[in-house]
Amino acid sequence: MIQITPHMRILLSVEPVDFRKGIDTLAALCRTVLKSDPFSGCLFVFLNRRRTAIKILCYDGQGFWICQKRLSQGRFKWWPKKGCDTTLALDAHELQMLLWNGDPFHTQAAPMWRKIPA
Repeated sequence: MIQITPHMRILLSVEPVDFRKGIDTLAALCRTVLKSDPFSGCLFVFLNRRRTAIKILCYDGQGFWICQKRLSQGRFKWWPKKGCDTTLALDAHELQMLLWNGDPFHTQAAPMWRKIPA
């Protein structure tokens, strides 16, 4: 089972992906496009071209997990704009907001880390 924890590294692919691709092809995209090791334990998040589904790829030490969420109506409203970066890092609460079809960068969540005064 995949459990999303605050210390996990979550990488989002900015470019849409053909969702006919399976685990092996998505892992190859992690290496070539996202410049990351698919065996690192990171969560890799992909969007389809129609913006109706998200796939998450993760390696748990024994094998790969692939999860998909497809909206029954509408499209995902937020996704980063295509630019020079091919990857965007997300925090766990931002991924959860994205999966609920929200904008992860316009939420009013507490900051992830604060320095404690001495």
